[in-house]
Amino acid sequence: MSEPWKFRIEERVRWGDVDAARIIFYGAYIRFFEFAETELFRAVGLPYGVMFDELDVWLPRAHLECDFHRAAQLDDLLEVCVYVGRIGTKSLRLDFEVRRNGDEELVATAHFVLVAVRRQTFESVPVPEELKRRLARYTKPADV
Repeated sequence: MSEPWKFRIEERVRWGDVDAARIIFYGAYIRFFEFAETELFRAVGLPYGVMFDELDVWLPRAHLECDFHRAAQLDDLLEVCVYVGRIGTKSLRLDFEVRRNGDEELVATAHFVLVAVRRQTFESVPVPEELKRRLARYTKPADV
């Protein structure tokens, strides 16, 4: 996988992530996606504490969708990729891909839709230009 526009983290499946069969519980994926999202924003110089204060917005999730392709198991080392699939006027879509480290086969795919809202009023606002600029490196090219 050589797409430079995908941000990657590695995370191990831990005991608290699995069910009695030692297969990852579907809800645990949300935590993996949040780790990748948090590190993506940190990598572009906008850790949440800074972003929220500097840009005066929150980014609540309006939609989450996930497909499970294969079962991950206890102690699997997973590679979680995240990238911006699309930026609209007032929202952005983060796409996620999960694979076992070193494997091309997908374990899970997902996407979140985040809406930009003013911190004081929760009124939707345009996605800040600074956020778009910083995320450009990890935005899926239009021709892909």
